[in-house]
Amino acid sequence: MGVPPTIMSSLRRLRRGLGFVRSYLPFIVRMAGAAAGRRVDYSDWLEPHFRSYADHPALIGESGSMTWAELDAFANRVARWAIDEGLRRGDVVTLLMENRPEYIAIWLGLSRLGVVTALLNTNLTGDRLAHCMRAAESGHLVVGVELVEAATSALSELTEFPKVLVVSGSAEPGVDLASVRQSIPSAESLDVELESQSSRKIEHSYRRDRLGGDGLFLIYTSGTTGLPKAARVSHTKALSAGAAVWKLQRLTPNDRVYCCLPLYHSAGGMMAVGGALFAGGSLVISSRFSAKRFWSDCAQHDVTAIQYIGELCRYLLNSPPHPDERRHTIRLALGNGLRPEVWTPFQERFGIPRIVEFYGATEGNLVLFNLEGRVGAIGHLPDFVRRLLGVEVARFDLEVEEVVRGDAGFCLPVQPGEPGELLMKITKTTRFEGYTDEAASKKKILHDVFEKGDAYFRSGDLLRIDSEGFFFFVDRIGDTFRWKGENVATSEVAEVLSVVVGVEEANIYGVEIAHTDGRAGMAALVTNQDFDLENFGRIVEEDLASYARPIFLRILPQMEITGTFKHRKVDLVKEGFDPACLSDPIYFRDPTRGTYVPLDAVAFERISDGTIRL
Repeated sequence: MGVPPTIMSSLRRLRRGLGFVRSYLPFIVRMAGAAAGRRVDYSDWLEPHFRSYADHPALIGESGSMTWAELDAFANRVARWAIDEGLRRGDVVTLLMENRPEYIAIWLGLSRLGVVTALLNTNLTGDRLAHCMRAAESGHLVVGVELVEAATSALSELTEFPKVLVVSGSAEPGVDLASVRQSIPSAESLDVELESQSSRKIEHSYRRDRLGGDGLFLIYTSGTTGLPKAARVSHTKALSAGAAVWKLQRLTPNDRVYCCLPLYHSAGGMMAVGGALFAGGSLVISSRFSAKRFWSDCAQHDVTAIQYIGELCRYLLNSPPHPDERRHTIRLALGNGLRPEVWTPFQERFGIPRIVEFYGATEGNLVLFNLEGRVGAIGHLPDFVRRLLGVEVARFDLEVEEVVRGDAGFCLPVQPGEPGELLMKITKTTRFEGYTDEAASKKKILHDVFEKGDAYFRSGDLLRIDSEGFFFFVDRIGDTFRWKGENVATSEVAEVLSVVVGVEEANIYGVEIAHTDGRAGMAALVTNQDFDLENFGRIVEEDLASYARPIFLRILPQMEITGTFKHRKVDLVKEGFDPACLSDPIYFRDPTRGTYVPLDAVAFERISDGTIRL
């Protein structure tokens, strides 16, 4: 006589629960000393490695590397420069630089003094970059020599001019100040400033009153509306993100982690960096993702772990065979956004033994991990852990874009398999650190959710959870969609397009393209006789970041609105961009020409089957 199914199910849940505790226990133990109220900072966790692995590589870049001793010395010189500048605990320095070792060494040095580093998005220019600088309220801008032109375009939009320090480091042979000063007359060389600084550790008095809850970063996220918002990230939060990668992946000093994701985002800048460094290993830094160079980099540097986003994996899978794609030593991959149809082919073709998918947001208060390799799942929590942490999926009304509340006024949990908004309880240990914009912070908090007086972080994402506790991503909510690894705020795009001559109304949303991650931007426009498509395309090119430029245009005779005068998007999203199903004129941004051209049936098929890559 066999074991009844209900007992087998209970045994599976028990076994999975025990495995969960076993996997997470080292992380929980390590984090016990990193609470917001404890006297701890980022460098404390790295201190033993500076001595034990002094001559081992810590950061390996394209043009230069740093051993653990060199990283420590560089950071100390930065800290001493900051002291001479009069910078103190809580002050902010903005950093605009491509991926390279100096990037990490600079913010690490500033952190030793309690200075917060605002990590600027290298895709931004002009008034949007200037907006991020203003939000940081910083008197200093450190800029890589490779991004002086972008910095100049933003500085011209500011009324209060920060002190500009240019860095060449390993990226260039040296800063040509005379050339830089043609654009930024007051610019100085941080390289020269650091040469005169001692590499001795700063005095303990500067770190004596430091707490884990002190600010470490400002990381910019599109959020759900408006211009980029600066999310606060404390030492405790960064320690938690890095420790999770370190402990849950069992990284060791022998591991080399490859990161081609932007260091200004939390995935690359906190998770990949923290995982490698806390383990005492090495971080291999690529300036950007290149499908042609990816496997060669991994083979050349004996990479053992990689950080991915789903789109990166799809690009690699769609690329022609590479001689090094099976010659690597990669044992695991960590990331998010890996679609089910890509997961198994990617793993099998490239021989990746273990994939760990996670779910989280820069401003979020919890991260979910799928440690079991369940294809398509973005995380897993046993039921008792989920309830202990207060991780819930609540029913959501897509039409009004709000959670559904019952007769008692509280939110309603979904049934297994039913999509809803992911909510995470805010407590002393699962803090929501918010944005510099307090109004934006309030919008991310939901009150009186399941009982009077509670508060939950709103993820802004629709998820579903199965009976075994695995979470699956369904869609993003509202005014944000993800494209090219970036969050696109529709209101920000609409703000630019609405003032173009001939555009009367602009409604921005994301549409799905077969076999493509994320959603491509689409703009439904109401236009008049003054509308000029060529001029429109030129403004899109000049005023929007590459990932925010609409791929598709739909010209409408009039815009449908809701009872509260909001643009109706649900039907537009469903209708997509197939010209055979729409009577309105449809255009797409031809990647070879960089201009908008009519979308016909042939072009639609070529986009849908991947022949035309957008």
